Amino acid sequence: MLTHNLGYPRIGSKRQLKKASEAYWKEKISLHDLLQVGADIRLQNWKLQQEAGIDLIPSNDFSFYDQVLDMSLTVGAIPERYHEIVTDQKRPELDLYFAMARGYQKDGLDIIAMEMTKWFDTNYHYIVPEFKKDQKFKLFSTKVLEEFKEAKRLGIHTKPVILGPISYLLLGKEKEEGFSRISLLKNLLPVYLEILTKLENSGATWVQIDEPYLAMDLSNEQKEAIQYAYNEIKKACPSLKVLIASYFDTLGDNISLASSLPACALHIDLVRAPEQLEKVLESIPKNMSLSLGLVDGRNIWKNDFKNSLALIEKAKKAKVSERLLISPSCSLLHSPCDLEEEHNETDLTTEIKNWLAFAKQKVWEVSHLKNLALGKEDKANLTILSDNQAAIQSKTNAQIVHNPKVQKAIDLLDSGYSQRKSAFGDRQKVQEDNLKLPLFPTTTIGSFPQTKEVRQWRAHLKKGVLTQNQYDELISQETKTAIQWQEDIGLDVLVHGEFERNDMVEYFGEQLNGFVFTQNGWVQSYGSRCVKPPIIYGDVSRPQAMTQKWTSYAQSLTDKNVKGMLTGPVTILQWSFVRNDQARSATCQQIALAIREEVKDLENAGIKIIQIDEPALREGLPLRVSNWDEYLEWAVDCFRIASTGVEDKTQIHTHMCYSEFNDIIKHIAAMDADVITIECSRSQMELLDAFAEFQYPNEIGPGVYDIHSPRIPTEDEMVQLMEKAKAVISDRQLWVNPDCGLKTRGWKETKEALTRMVQAAKTLRKDTGLNISSFTTNAVNTP
Repeated sequence: MLTHNLGYPRIGSKRQLKKASEAYWKEKISLHDLLQVGADIRLQNWKLQQEAGIDLIPSNDFSFYDQVLDMSLTVGAIPERYHEIVTDQKRPELDLYFAMARGYQKDGLDIIAMEMTKWFDTNYHYIVPEFKKDQKFKLFSTKVLEEFKEAKRLGIHTKPVILGPISYLLLGKEKEEGFSRISLLKNLLPVYLEILTKLENSGATWVQIDEPYLAMDLSNEQKEAIQYAYNEIKKACPSLKVLIASYFDTLGDNISLASSLPACALHIDLVRAPEQLEKVLESIPKNMSLSLGLVDGRNIWKNDFKNSLALIEKAKKAKVSERLLISPSCSLLHSPCDLEEEHNETDLTTEIKNWLAFAKQKVWEVSHLKNLALGKEDKANLTILSDNQAAIQSKTNAQIVHNPKVQKAIDLLDSGYSQRKSAFGDRQKVQEDNLKLPLFPTTTIGSFPQTKEVRQWRAHLKKGVLTQNQYDELISQETKTAIQWQEDIGLDVLVHGEFERNDMVEYFGEQLNGFVFTQNGWVQSYGSRCVKPPIIYGDVSRPQAMTQKWTSYAQSLTDKNVKGMLTGPVTILQWSFVRNDQARSATCQQIALAIREEVKDLENAGIKIIQIDEPALREGLPLRVSNWDEYLEWAVDCFRIASTGVEDKTQIHTHMCYSEFNDIIKHIAAMDADVITIECSRSQMELLDAFAEFQYPNEIGPGVYDIHSPRIPTEDEMVQLMEKAKAVISDRQLWVNPDCGLKTRGWKETKEALTRMVQAAKTLRKDTGLNISSFTTNAVNTP
């Protein structure tokens, strides 16, 4: 029986990689300094897992930005627009890499970034590979080989991890018509074989190949491609021990396919899908080892050793005990680094902290499970098991988890909680009369740059350096400046800027019962962007108003409408570490009722436009299409519970980013938000096709510039994007806005980009030839 890990957090326990990367981008540190930070993190991660007793420690799980982008660089899938960076020998490879992720706007070059989207049903984002018909691949970057050799020089024999060829292709997009990206496998596979051969020649014994698409619905063509790929790998590297890893869901109808592949081991996720174990045991051949993913790689609760040992025992009874591997369910990329590091998490109560395990603790849990499964019943192991079960029992019985008032409110829910008073067409007329907005109204998604000073004020408030009154005065001045600036450039619907908020989920969780927060529970969202998810440990309720103070203050400064800004219940759920003792839908309903109360308070305070962001709605989709309807039914219902308690004149907005909408468009429409704003710039308005084909009836704000890149688009670019939108969506429905919030951007680029955006809207109005009065009085019958 072996232990192994699928991947470890790459950000560093104190977010060293984030800080170093951002310093490098600002030219404050050298490339050598950045590379050294990466090397230090890798060494720390390898040693930590070695000390915990992990038999097969991963390498190449480290990344300076994203593991999918790493593979694009490795196989030379570099879009043509980056060709000049590739051929310029003065620019290091890492600058090309970052340009692909973030765009490039210097040295006389102006290159847009590659598209970014969510990694399956997580809040991690990956850079989408771009494919052309008959595309050629070649070994361009040898990162996977270099990191294996680096660990070997340090005395640590690792198991290199690479993204599998089928999943890599399926995660990408065809950038030309007339071909399927899976057809590129024969061009791509020789590069994989070259990589694996070089690893084998360098002394690698095990290689982990991630094929998360094995947990997805696959076509016959895709299944045949998987079989072909791994037959070729086996022929090229017969002595290499290949572990094929699938995670995030059950293998389902792919069990026989996965079991038939010529690999040494198969990894399955028994946290998300424990029910698959029995069928896998029936299907797996005698010469294939089985990796049991028992420790939850995506949540922070301690493993219940009793349950995990029962699954191990079931596998042992099936006579595969000598072929078992024990591991987390998936890469620990999605977990915070360390619960017990010195000075970490001192604000958590002893009771709640005793229920938790972060990445470092999880690798130890894997090691403990092996020892317990092998029957090592010495005093130390018996104590470990006893302490574990005491922690599990403590959480089950804790009084702080359950609130009878919340349970009663949930029991009283009925269909009346999720319906607006009137249909959208009627509401739209009332809102046009009430809001008096121009054609192509301009707005932002909500947040403005959180400068170093703003973050410092918040830190000083927590430390007692600033009093609450002093802090409020600083935030007031920042808000006032932002309102004045928005008025000056001519935005139509303003926002207060969210300067008082640390994070769009954390801010609300801090004010809701049932949540607790960590000090250093950071996980990577994309690139250098890290988030600190709240922990939902118990029943959720709202003790008092959360946003009315600053929204009302901002509204008092202007005659223009200021949006109330809220985070929706599904996103709060998805971007938190959620309790595992009840259905996620039940927790989401509790959050929805709390947000509903906040919406009503804002309306009563005179706020006419309220935005309830749900960027994570699609992210929560189960991987299997057969399970979608059940999820979407309760997710959409929760949004409606939160949003429908207002009068017709109150305009409800929602925002979603980096989502494919084609297959869930009817559910997006069922949310019945008056206005939806979406990411569209990186996809060049492709996402609007779904809304056009569905004849989406409500209003839409397709993002006209990518806020995840420092690149500033021209006014003409924005106009051209909106012209594409106008070709498929009626003028009356369209808003003009950025892709997402501007919290992570700098003020200089924000001001320049938004000024251009407002001017682009004015150009559109001029070109359309409609004025405000003709729009509001005559456009009602526009199809």
